[in-house]
Amino acid sequence: MDKILEGLVSSSHPLPLKRVIVRRVVESAETPLSQAQCRAMFALSTRLVLQGPDPFQRQVGRQVLEAYGRYHRAEFEAFFNRGLVLGLLQRGYGELSNRDPAIFDYIQAGLRLIMSCPSVMELFQLLQVEALRLVCERPAPPLCARLCQLLGDFPQCLPRGKKLSLAFCQQLVRSIAHFQSQGSREAELRLYVSQVTQVSGLLRSIWKAEPDTLLPSLQELFAVISAADTSFEPSVALASLVQHIPLQMITVLIRSLTTDPNVKDASMTQALCRMIDWLSWPLAQHVETWVIALLKGLAAVQKFTILIDVTLLKIELVFNRLWFPLVRPGALAVLSHMLLSFQHSPEAFHLIVPHVVGLVHSFKRDGLPSSTAFLMQLTELIHCMMYHYSGFPELYEPILEAVKDMPKPTEEKIKLILSQSAWTSQSSSLPSCLSRLSGKSETGKTGLINLGNTCYMNSVIQALFMATDFRRHVLSLNLNGCNSLMRKLQHLFAFLAHTQREAYAPRIFFEASRPPWFTPRSQQDCSEYLRFLLDRLHEEEKTLKALSSAKISESMSEESQTQEAVCKAQVFAEAPCMESEERTLIEKMFGGKLKTTICCLNCKSMSQKEEAFTDLSLAFCPPTSLENIGSKCMEHSEVKDDYMVQANTLATSSAGETPLSSLEVNGECDTIMNEGTVKDFSTEPNFENTANSELNKVQDSRDMSQRLVGKNTLSVTDLLNYFLAPEILSGDNKYYCEKCASLQNAEKTMQIIEEPEYLILTLLRFSYDPKCHIRRKILDNVSLPLVLELPVKKATSPLAVVSGGWSVGVEISDIGENLAKKLKPSGADEVTCPQLVPYTLSSVVVHSGVSSESGHYYSYARNVTGSGPSGLCHQSTALTLVSPQDKLSEESPCTVVENELDTEMPREWFLFNDSRVTFTSFQSVQKITSRFPKDTAYVLFYKKQNSNCGFNTNSANGLWVNGDPPLQKDLMDAITKDNKLYLQ
Repeated sequence: MDKILEGLVSSSHPLPLKRVIVRRVVESAETPLSQAQCRAMFALSTRLVLQGPDPFQRQVGRQVLEAYGRYHRAEFEAFFNRGLVLGLLQRGYGELSNRDPAIFDYIQAGLRLIMSCPSVMELFQLLQVEALRLVCERPAPPLCARLCQLLGDFPQCLPRGKKLSLAFCQQLVRSIAHFQSQGSREAELRLYVSQVTQVSGLLRSIWKAEPDTLLPSLQELFAVISAADTSFEPSVALASLVQHIPLQMITVLIRSLTTDPNVKDASMTQALCRMIDWLSWPLAQHVETWVIALLKGLAAVQKFTILIDVTLLKIELVFNRLWFPLVRPGALAVLSHMLLSFQHSPEAFHLIVPHVVGLVHSFKRDGLPSSTAFLMQLTELIHCMMYHYSGFPELYEPILEAVKDMPKPTEEKIKLILSQSAWTSQSSSLPSCLSRLSGKSETGKTGLINLGNTCYMNSVIQALFMATDFRRHVLSLNLNGCNSLMRKLQHLFAFLAHTQREAYAPRIFFEASRPPWFTPRSQQDCSEYLRFLLDRLHEEEKTLKALSSAKISESMSEESQTQEAVCKAQVFAEAPCMESEERTLIEKMFGGKLKTTICCLNCKSMSQKEEAFTDLSLAFCPPTSLENIGSKCMEHSEVKDDYMVQANTLATSSAGETPLSSLEVNGECDTIMNEGTVKDFSTEPNFENTANSELNKVQDSRDMSQRLVGKNTLSVTDLLNYFLAPEILSGDNKYYCEKCASLQNAEKTMQIIEEPEYLILTLLRFSYDPKCHIRRKILDNVSLPLVLELPVKKATSPLAVVSGGWSVGVEISDIGENLAKKLKPSGADEVTCPQLVPYTLSSVVVHSGVSSESGHYYSYARNVTGSGPSGLCHQSTALTLVSPQDKLSEESPCTVVENELDTEMPREWFLFNDSRVTFTSFQSVQKITSRFPKDTAYVLFYKKQNSNCGFNTNSANGLWVNGDPPLQKDLMDAITKDNKLYLQ
């Protein structure tokens, strides 16, 4: 058979005939053969595999070797022995060099055939030694990649033992440092990159399996790139290793490098320059992260000489990398950091100025979305530099002409960027070495460590922190010597703003702010926590003001006390508007007022009640439910889509909260069991027939239901309209009218009469299923408008005045007494001034999961001040929704302004997910539920536009670079101390 095969491959028969004969030879492998015949067949097939002159003969050799080796395994085991393998690895085969990758192809095929044979263990031990020897000889990329492929498929061949394994990793790093591409054509470069990827992938596998080898390997890597030997330039292929180094090690490694006295400045400069060269590697990930981290680390230890030398030496190379799309993102990140931190001289910027115009025109010619996005980032960077180094019109004129049609950042934003980025950007109150270190994410924001199912708190705190005006008020308070919850919140906000840590652990604040009924280390409702927190802060400030007033009173004589009391009474009687000056910070920031009006449909008398709120809870209004409701007859009570509508109030104790009874409509509807503080009319004894009226919907909502039916996605506007829509109290929910002295059909309306600075909206997503006795989550997607216009109906006078002579009681403290006695009927509507107040979306707290008792919370947020986010141009179209009943109201209950996503500033939105903070976009916020069905918007923060909350940002003491007020000395000292400890 071997003679037939040998004659076949050397004959001149047509190829199809050869293939037929080869197939018959392979099929005959099952026939018994003597040992001599087997050895002859194995020798022939081995010669064809290794020395076949053409691909056909090499393929024939592989097929015959595999077929006969499978059916004559014992004979092949005797043939494929230690002597054969060792000879191949050390001497090659005939004219074939031992460094030819075909040798490893043959060895790998042989190992597969004898994997179940005892002798394979001897071969594994041989290959462990030979693999280490081979990498020490610095094999070329093709051979090294083929060796690594063999070791990856047969990890038993990897050197064993701590010393041998570590030596193998270090020598493999050295081998990569010697790699050089053998060609310049695209196909050759692609092959070279794939070979390097194969080698670095093996190192990653070893590091993952044996973590102890990672740090010594990285030390070897640094030794290679920091060597001062100019005769040897390490390969850029070393960049392929960076993506396999855990990012969590950045802080440790950079601190170790920058503080090691054995690392000389010359070595550090050399290493940093070569790391910057790695930006040329097309598939390397995180190279820019490590480069920027090292630059920041050097700035932290004031190694400014190294930074200056490296910047001037490499900034043109970094800029030139922007021409190549594959490496452009990393190059732009490093370029931005270099330019923005190098603020003592225009020298670095002026090195790249001559090249800017050509690159800008290239980006414009591309016309690709990615090129346009990079052009916008580059334009912003160039504007910052030209602003900082003004006075060179001849240099800048061509650039200004080239970018004239691109958006220009505002002066405020430019100043902010420059002040945050310089090597010495920190306030003089803090040491200059405490610049933003690599510990923080690229966003500059600080995460919050999850202390054990505390994501509900973390998401809320980040939303409050990003409420810029509220944060500034909190930081500006003088609370020295006070151990209040507000003081702890101020402490937390200060650390979030100024710590060098990537994430801060809010243990003290958590223990102080956790509601007593919350079980530690268990998931809770974030809206309930937010309501409790705001209520605690509000009540605490009221108590402190009362105590302060009492102390002042004690120091006064009785006569002066009497005079003061008389004076206060007169002031209160004559100037009710003074009440606003006594409002707490929570009231000023989040407090609004609702007015509820009930009109008897028999005698037309009206009762009104005003109620404070810090957030509005919005029930869902599915189109199908609304359609069903709209078709019901007028005599039956209408259910407000089975979902409770709440106005969550200030100064209400959770301990006294009244559980809501379950409500079932047609035996199939759920009832919301919203957790937290509830103040509703169902607690009034004589209002028992209207207890369920909070859940009932008016027949007049038929028009709204017809409008919403067919909409695939509800919007916040729909839910707010639903909240404010009129409601008929009838059937079992009739209203007791004092004037009629009987139960009557009535109409109930709610109006917002005083808007908050920050409007908090909670979407009531958790419902109770009385049949299954479980809480379900409403997973409906809700569209979030970027700008919302809130209808506010303000009275023409401070007190509610009506023409019929009936007084209107508006005391909030009357809860628990006879509501019907307090809501006196009136003869006419109060004169109101409808006004649409614009709000801008500030934060979104997202719940991920299907139950309020489980899942995860995270939040999206952006910096929004009273005048709206910096740099946003709201070129939008107002979409006014139709009123539920035109005869009841001419104005729409709510108007929304939907902004085009194109007007969004790049990197304006942040995603806060416990310790992790990243850049995101409003588009991501809008699409979160469509991409992840269990992730739904839950709590929304809107900031009133064109309002500064009475906060003077031009403090006499000056501001921090981020616009926040200066901190109290003890708080600033605590942050400084903690930063020093962290950096050390």
